[in-house]
Amino acid sequence: MKEALSILCLVLLVSVSEAAITKPHFGNFIRCLRSRTSQENPINDAIFTAENTTTFLSSYVSYTKNKRFTSPNYKTLMAIVTAKHVSHVQATVVCAKSNGIQLRIRSGGHDYEGLSYMSAVPFVILDMFNLRSITVDVSSKKAWVQAGATLGELYTKINDASKTLAFPAGVCATVGAGGHISGGGYGNLMRKYGITVDHVVDAQIVDVNGKLLNRASMGEDLFWAIRGGGGGSFGVILSWKLNLVEVPRIMTVFRVNKTLEQGGTDVLYKWQLVSTKLPETLFIRAMPQVVNGTRRGEKTIAVVFYAQFMGRADELMAIMNQSLPELGLKREDCQEMSWLNTTLFWADYPAGTPTSILLDRPSSPGDFFKSKSDYVKKPIPKEGMEKLWATMLKFKNVVWMQWNPYGGVMDRIPATATAFPHRKGNLFKIQYFTTWLDANTTEASLKMMREFYEVAEPYVSSNPREAFFNYRDMDVGNNPSGQTNVDEAKIYGSKYFLGNLKRLMEVKAKYDPENFFKNEQSIPPASN
Repeated sequence: MKEALSILCLVLLVSVSEAAITKPHFGNFIRCLRSRTSQENPINDAIFTAENTTTFLSSYVSYTKNKRFTSPNYKTLMAIVTAKHVSHVQATVVCAKSNGIQLRIRSGGHDYEGLSYMSAVPFVILDMFNLRSITVDVSSKKAWVQAGATLGELYTKINDASKTLAFPAGVCATVGAGGHISGGGYGNLMRKYGITVDHVVDAQIVDVNGKLLNRASMGEDLFWAIRGGGGGSFGVILSWKLNLVEVPRIMTVFRVNKTLEQGGTDVLYKWQLVSTKLPETLFIRAMPQVVNGTRRGEKTIAVVFYAQFMGRADELMAIMNQSLPELGLKREDCQEMSWLNTTLFWADYPAGTPTSILLDRPSSPGDFFKSKSDYVKKPIPKEGMEKLWATMLKFKNVVWMQWNPYGGVMDRIPATATAFPHRKGNLFKIQYFTTWLDANTTEASLKMMREFYEVAEPYVSSNPREAFFNYRDMDVGNNPSGQTNVDEAKIYGSKYFLGNLKRLMEVKAKYDPENFFKNEQSIPPASN
């Protein structure tokens, strides 16, 4: 019966899609793609249309990471191009532009609001996952990584070449390099080495005219913009050239829980005072989350402290005993391991998990989720924290926060060095996150997140209330799919990019004056 229903669904999708496919310019778009690619690198196998419903749907869903967006809009999604060669990228840009079709670019599919694969106007998805080559040169400590490679693949390749080199990026192994790096991705090496964009030394980008540019040919202003301003407003990022950083052969990690009943609020308050002042080789993330209490049916908050230290356990113990003795860290809490194994620890894989899991590419979405972000400039008082805990305990589903400490080199890199502006003056960045299993509870879950965000308002940055671009949040301001109102763009743009927005808009006007590369939160061209 279930199979019969699935077939019926597919038949219904075909009928809907056929209506959607008879759009002006679509036939021209396909013919254009074929005419602009060569027989040596044919594009036919890379084009998925809604007529081939089974392959089209699986292609769409395989890189759709948020279950809120697993159903494609057949009225507007005209095709998916899974580029296998740079000429496919160039042709897709030129043919979409010449036929008035919007383009959405997807590397790993981790856009929190689905903007890399959703639109309310006729559009095409340019999927980059096949373009995933990585080359590491140990002697120069450099690597080239294509946009469709995942962080797990990058980390593995670096480790294969050297046990003392790394790249300072995020902890989610399935994130695509294209979007993660261009948005200013960060990770647990941030206090020592800064973020992704601080180590990009060259890039390849396909511009609005279909030209393949590198740093020399694109110019320094565009190269500045794509490092933190997101690639999607300026062109299609094809690859990045990265400076790799040095790490010791042995690093130390720990994970320690403190519930409210164990004094978690007091320990977290002290964490706020010291976490940015610790040696920059030490990164301690605090993660408040709802857990089961000691009594049946009771809930409480546990603050989980995750740490990574670029050194041995004994040295870490000495630092912790001096700076945060309230945590009560014991030597047996500490685990010494290689940098590559720390990536498994941060992803919560059990000890002994083979590192080959970093190469996995799950082909179905995880949960329904919603995320938001904030930057904190002064310690949140204990009464403020207690208000946050009370709000978290009202959630009917999984909810957590991550408090990620700043300090170290982040205080020394100027806000204008790259397009990523959130530097000196921050104690920590917050990520708010909730997941749920039932589509019927989506609206209630989104409402709870807005309430949570409201409760936090007195304790975080203001004028503007800053937000992290890679934690995409439509609530901070958005435009319709097909047009970019500059006043609205300045609302979300000032939160994501602060004082760098003006220069980003000027770069946009120079390289994409007609605003072809756009989405609901893209950067608009500056008007003359």
